[in-house]
Amino acid sequence: MTTLPRRRIGRTALDVTELGLGGAPIGGFRVTIPDADAVALVNAAYDAGVNFFDTSPFYGYGRSELRMGAALREKPRASYVLSTKIGRVMRTLRPGETVADLRPNCLPGFAPTFDYTYDGVMRSLEQSHLRMGISRIDVALVHDVDFWTTQDRAVLEERFRTVMDSGFRALDELRRAGVIGAIGIGLNESDTSLRFLQAGDFDCVLLAGRYTLLEQGALAAFMPACVQRGASVILGGPFNSGILAGGAKPGATYDYAAAPPAIAERAQRIEAVCARHRVPLAAAALQFPLAHPAVCSVIPGALSIAEVQQNTRHMQQPIPPDLWAELVREGLLDPAAPVPAG
Repeated sequence: MTTLPRRRIGRTALDVTELGLGGAPIGGFRVTIPDADAVALVNAAYDAGVNFFDTSPFYGYGRSELRMGAALREKPRASYVLSTKIGRVMRTLRPGETVADLRPNCLPGFAPTFDYTYDGVMRSLEQSHLRMGISRIDVALVHDVDFWTTQDRAVLEERFRTVMDSGFRALDELRRAGVIGAIGIGLNESDTSLRFLQAGDFDCVLLAGRYTLLEQGALAAFMPACVQRGASVILGGPFNSGILAGGAKPGATYDYAAAPPAIAERAQRIEAVCARHRVPLAAAALQFPLAHPAVCSVIPGALSIAEVQQNTRHMQQPIPPDLWAELVREGLLDPAAPVPAG
């Protein structure tokens, strides 16, 4: 087992490994993974020293939580930190009912319903406990209250207000009672994440992308606010959905779609710098965010045991300081961004 360094989530008592495991892929998010392979993948991460596992009811409409629970529930509970999300309550479909735009590879017969109310939070977490077969959830995150998800400012505003007027009260009560150890938000935007931080007492933010080797837009306002408030950043999507993992080759994805030409060209230039220093692009992508004092963990997903093992190796990859310096000189990295010490 690899010994992975650990960091504290905010001001809580929760210590997480700098490398975690994101649970979207094992839910069937854009891919098909058999049950046994998914459970084996989670076990491989645990055996490699990972102690932080993130999932959501939305990933596979319950499939990710079922698989995560199958892998973890018999392990010593103090040996791992588990996070899941609220905002979508699963419901069973009636006989003959069809719902438009359901994602493929998900559990058949179920559909998500948005619900950020006090009661919705309680129902969602109860469902999560039962799906996973685990009686304690360490971190509960408000999921997808951002424009990236809603594509409608009025809907976004309504959901934000519902969270802060209703759902937040449930999360805060559960935290005060010690039922959960930390509360936070899980979004795809740093500006909306900052708005939540300013509106309520959150322990952490799971930010998908937006502070990666490819883009550092969160550096100006959001990341300093996290440091000031003592809120940790969990960095999801450190590979920007693929372009920083498999190399910036034709067909590479960015934000779960084909990478625009400007993004692809920038990623290719970053990869060329990494190659000159004999460092895999994915290793630089995993290690870069952890140099910021706000970041406690990076949580890439994985499609196989081999990817889990590769991510662990990338965390051990020596990276010369000259690589980061060259990225700055080439205008490929914000000069204000902290970089690993080497």
